Amino acid sequence: MNQTILITGINECIGQRAAELAIARGMKVRGLQLVSDKNKSQQQEIEIITGDITNFQTVAKACQGVDVVLHAAEMTKEGGKLKDFQKINVDGTITAARAASQAGVKTFVHLSSVLVYGFNYCNNITEDGALKGDNNPYCQTKIEAEGAVLKYNNPPEFGVIIIRAGDVYGPGSIPWVVRPVSMMRQNTFACVNDGKGVMNHVYVDNLVEAIFLAIEKQPYGEIFNITDGSETTWKEYFTHLAAIIDLPPPFSLPKDEIKLFLQLRHQAQKLFRKEADILPESVDFMTRPYAYSITKAKNILNYQPKIDINKGMQLTKKWLQQQVDS
Repeated sequence: MNQTILITGINECIGQRAAELAIARGMKVRGLQLVSDKNKSQQQEIEIITGDITNFQTVAKACQGVDVVLHAAEMTKEGGKLKDFQKINVDGTITAARAASQAGVKTFVHLSSVLVYGFNYCNNITEDGALKGDNNPYCQTKIEAEGAVLKYNNPPEFGVIIIRAGDVYGPGSIPWVVRPVSMMRQNTFACVNDGKGVMNHVYVDNLVEAIFLAIEKQPYGEIFNITDGSETTWKEYFTHLAAIIDLPPPFSLPKDEIKLFLQLRHQAQKLFRKEADILPESVDFMTRPYAYSITKAKNILNYQPKIDINKGMQLTKKWLQQQVDS
C-alpha cells in the first residue's frame, strides 16, 4: 500500500493508533499536531508538522504529496463556549478539506461522532436518522462540520468519507478510560441511573480498521456509524473497567443528583480558578439510551469488529499497567 497518509491530531488516542497501524500496513505517515512533543515525534518514521489546524498555510504544507488525509483533530470537551468548538471542529475541518483538495489529495476521511444524533434518539438509528445538536456545543459543531466537509466531495478528484465513531476506548482514551479510572481510584465515580442505557463502545483498533476499509473501498460521499456492535449497558462497561484496576463495581446515583453535584463542584473549581476536570454535561453523554446501527458499515465496508469487550479490556489493562511502570 505505497501511499502517504496525513493524520491531523496525530498526538491524540485515535491519531496515534492510526499512525502505528498505517506504518504496519506499509504506508508513509505524516502527522499534524498543535503542540510539539519530542517524545512522540521521534516515534518510528513519522514526519511531524506542528501547527494550528485553522492555519491554511500550515495545513497546505502538511498536505503536499499526500494521498489520504485522516482528519482526526477535534475539540472533544463535553461542554464550553460554542465559538471555541466552532473554531476547531468546523473552521478546522473546512481548512483541512480546502487545503487537501487544492493539494491533490484523493481521499479525505473525516472523523465524526455518533453524538451528531444527540442524546435522545431511536433504537438502532441508521446514518440517515435525524441529527440533533441538543444544545450541546460538541454535538452541534460535529453536525456543522459534516455538512461543511461534504460540500467538498468531488470524486474522482477528491472524495470525502465520514466515519461516525462510537465511544472510543482503549489505550489513551481520556473520556472512557483515563478519566473514569482516575475518579474510580479516588472513589468519586458513580454510574448514572443504575447504569441503564447503552454504551456504544468501539475499541480503538476496531475503529482504525474501519477507517482503513473505507480508504481501500473508497465509498465517497458516504457516512458510516462505527461501534463494536454490542449492546453493553453503561453499568456493564464501567464494571469491566473497575475490574481491570481491581476495584468493585461503581455505585450509582440518580441523574439529577449527579448533575447538581457536578455543577456545584464546577462552580467551586471556577472560584479557585481551577480548570474543571469533569463537566456537568458529561452526565448527558453517560445516559444515552440505545444502540447505533452498524449494518451499513458491515454491508458496504465488510466491517467486522475483531476485538470484543473482554479482549479490549485486557489490552487496556496492559496499557494502564505500563503507564504506572513508566
